Amino acid sequence: MHQNRIIKGQRKKGAIFGYINIAAKNLVSLLYTPLLLHYIGNADYGIYQTTYSLIFSLSLLSMGFTEAYVRFYMQFKEKSEKPDDRIKKLNGLYLVTYFVIALIATIIGVIMASRAEIFFSKEFSCNEIQLARILMIIMSVNIGVTFLSTPFDAFIMVHEEFVFQQTRQLFTQVAQPVLAVVLLEVGWGAVGVASAQLVLTTILLLLNIRFSLQKLGMKFIFWPYEGKLLKGILVFSFWVLLSQIFDLINNQVPNYLLAATTTATIVATFAIALQIRSIFISLSVTMSNVFIPKINNIVARSNDNTILAELMAKVGRYQSILFIYVYGGFLIVGKYFVDIWAGNTNQAAYGLAAAMTLPLFVPLIQNTGIEIQRAKNKHKMRSLIYLFTAFLDIAISVILIPRYGYWATAIGYILSILLGPGVFMNWYYHRTIGLDMLFFWRHQLPSMINGIIVISAGMLLVYLAPVRSIFMFIGYALVYSLVYLLSIYFFILDENEKHKVRALFRR
Repeated sequence: MHQNRIIKGQRKKGAIFGYINIAAKNLVSLLYTPLLLHYIGNADYGIYQTTYSLIFSLSLLSMGFTEAYVRFYMQFKEKSEKPDDRIKKLNGLYLVTYFVIALIATIIGVIMASRAEIFFSKEFSCNEIQLARILMIIMSVNIGVTFLSTPFDAFIMVHEEFVFQQTRQLFTQVAQPVLAVVLLEVGWGAVGVASAQLVLTTILLLLNIRFSLQKLGMKFIFWPYEGKLLKGILVFSFWVLLSQIFDLINNQVPNYLLAATTTATIVATFAIALQIRSIFISLSVTMSNVFIPKINNIVARSNDNTILAELMAKVGRYQSILFIYVYGGFLIVGKYFVDIWAGNTNQAAYGLAAAMTLPLFVPLIQNTGIEIQRAKNKHKMRSLIYLFTAFLDIAISVILIPRYGYWATAIGYILSILLGPGVFMNWYYHRTIGLDMLFFWRHQLPSMINGIIVISAGMLLVYLAPVRSIFMFIGYALVYSLVYLLSIYFFILDENEKHKVRALFRR
């Protein structure tokens, strides 16, 4: 019982620190992105983002092993006759595997850097190509270091040490831009930004190793080599890999397509829209991530679909309330925000971000469903459908970019999200996974209706009296927040939740 309270406390504190982490990240971005644009300009910023997209594609080399670790760990813990030995062998297998992956990723990245010119259009100058080449080398080493840290990060997650994970990331969020600005001041430019990221990634690796070995007692068995175990992990991970390819195509490839066919300025505008969209993704993932070990534990012990559906609906309801609040605020004051944050030249990022974020509402409030599929080892069909919609996204983008520019990539992305995570996945959850999705959506409907009413009123106000100053921006944001939160309290929360809110304010 005491251990359960500790774990629940870790989940709660982990989620709280996670949102503090997001708030800090976004607050830093308010200052960091304009500083980058000031120091390195739109063109170099576009090169930096495009280079990051290219090198980030190497993350596919992880092949979904991280997700597999949690499932196999829980299965060994609950069902194995000698769980300690099995887990030590799992740890040893993962450390060796990720060392090899890190080495391969770094080598491939360096090779890509040597031929950087093939990834950019003729609109890019020789100096811009040379900058991209240097950035690609630094980022390749960075992703190699990230891979080395993965086995330790996964071990920390299964022990539900969310406070350590989130406080460590909070340190990174604050320290990275500070170090980057120092390097920018001494004239390192975009190279300084990438170097700062590499330094912080290395520090995080050392922190992970120390915490795993000293605090959690992580141990390894490297021999005999577990070929059968590796085969099982590979089969499971292959389908996770396909879904990661979907995410990569939808999130990174559009940048490359724009870079290959348009200008650095257009790429920069689209990159800013993607940065805004990523905020919404992080809001959802932060809450659902703390339930990954619990979901795998439920499946390993009882595989009770009623318990899983209730958990998915409960988490989804809170994700829905949060998503609607942030999205509504962006619709109401976001246009002015983008104008003062990224400049007039990137004003189109507001419409792009608003359009691409709205269809994400469905998958982002159903993130726990992804982990339920993986825990049940029924994620194959999701990966196939997502891969199909990802290629649909690219086909639409390629066809329409010459005429519509960055709006072509937005259209392809929206259609892929509506068809895959939107329509297909809800059918699949209900019919194949065995989750009651009618039950799920009944729990989301009140917050959706409430959000539509409050946001519509706010949009009407902005239409009648547009935001023209920082004082109006702050005033509208405060009024909207107050109205939304009061409406949630009086019309959405049940009596138990209201009691918890009142107790919170009495402290």
